[in-house]
Amino acid sequence: MNILRWITLVGSLNLKVPKRAGLNMATKDVQISESGSPAQEDEDDEDEDSKPICHVSNPRSEYCEILGDIRIHPNSSTLFFITPPAPAEERKSWKIRPYARKADPIAMQAVKEISIKRRDTAEETPDCSINHTSPAIVFSIGSYTGNLFHDFTDVLVPLFLTSRHYHGHVHFLVSDIKPWWISKYSAILSHLSNRVVIDLDHDKSTHCFPKAQVGLEFHKEFGADPQMTPEKYSIRDFMALLREVYSLGRKNISSNKIEKRAMNVLPAKISTISNGSLIKRKPRLLIIYRKRTRKFLNFPEIVELAKSVGYDVVIGDAEFGTNMTGYAGLVNSCDVMMGVHGAGLTNMVFLPLGAVVIQIIPLGGLQWVGRTSFGEPAHDMKLHYIEYQIQQEESSLIEEYPHNDPVLVDPASIHKHDWLSLRSIYLEKQNVKLDLGRFKRVLQDALHILYEQDRGHIFEMSAIQSNSS
Repeated sequence: MNILRWITLVGSLNLKVPKRAGLNMATKDVQISESGSPAQEDEDDEDEDSKPICHVSNPRSEYCEILGDIRIHPNSSTLFFITPPAPAEERKSWKIRPYARKADPIAMQAVKEISIKRRDTAEETPDCSINHTSPAIVFSIGSYTGNLFHDFTDVLVPLFLTSRHYHGHVHFLVSDIKPWWISKYSAILSHLSNRVVIDLDHDKSTHCFPKAQVGLEFHKEFGADPQMTPEKYSIRDFMALLREVYSLGRKNISSNKIEKRAMNVLPAKISTISNGSLIKRKPRLLIIYRKRTRKFLNFPEIVELAKSVGYDVVIGDAEFGTNMTGYAGLVNSCDVMMGVHGAGLTNMVFLPLGAVVIQIIPLGGLQWVGRTSFGEPAHDMKLHYIEYQIQQEESSLIEEYPHNDPVLVDPASIHKHDWLSLRSIYLEKQNVKLDLGRFKRVLQDALHILYEQDRGHIFEMSAIQSNSS
């Protein structure tokens, strides 16, 4: 996956924006000129009746909010808003690429630019084909979408933060449309908006709104900062939405309510439901199975090790296709999830609170990447996080490079090159052969974490006690 931290962040400007109370803003308000460069600070901008509209201080995303007579013409990718007559020098325009990875030039190449233009009269704008009474949110699903991690961190979580307070009374206008993506996440989208998605790439009507936002609010990687919205939304609120969307039975690890629907996708031998009653069971471990890169070279041995330690083992494909309902139920039925760093770990968002996430960090100085992408989010999600850093002997790279090659002994020197070189070596050409002796202790640690929460109410005591040290 492409990680923002490997790209030099560009400086950003700050604009005053009509905002919901409590939104953290930048330190200074300035206007933007037609060319996009900062203009002189204008004291009149402090007038509540004025409409400076764009907030661009966030290094990951920028968005514009507009109130009034707004007309969006999809084919031209242009939003017009009408204000009282103003001098020509104040008839500014703005351009936004509405995808939450603005400092990544590779990502933004695949995001269509939306123009926002101010006009004095309705005669200067297209006639309304459809008048809407609810506001609009304009965003892109281009760029890295299709990668599960980017689906969530770049689009779905920011969309939740931007739209949830409307309680469904909002229109989604989507650019760089991917019909399969809309279909895959239709259940989530329909819980955030009770309107039909408008395709900005192909719709031929001019849609008119009383309020619009172009771009999504972004707080942090795969997460949310409750202090940045008046509603105090956290990533756990997003998880609660997912439990509602997919009818997930387990809110936390102490709940043993596993829907029969979810059990249908699990092997019969690990079912916990017998004649409609719940019984104690072994802790369930989900192993994220990768087929191409960063795959386990001793996968059968890992499965047998986990079983010997005391787990029922479930194998999950990191690329599970479009059956979100079934896979979300499978993940929610598990107590521990493990996998090599990659998009498949994004599924931890479906785990019950208190579950354990084991991230295996490949060779290459990727600890910071792993912690930012999954370690810190796991903490915010009220999940327990264990990090396993592989050693040289556990990496397939020892078969590709001499023992003293910088790739093996000095990954920091490789980091000095461009992102594509680093990704090629450590993420695309590396596989993992776990040291079973070392990793056994990690699996035992996860069992103890579960036991400290459960105290024998759900899980079989024998599985925990036999691995006590």
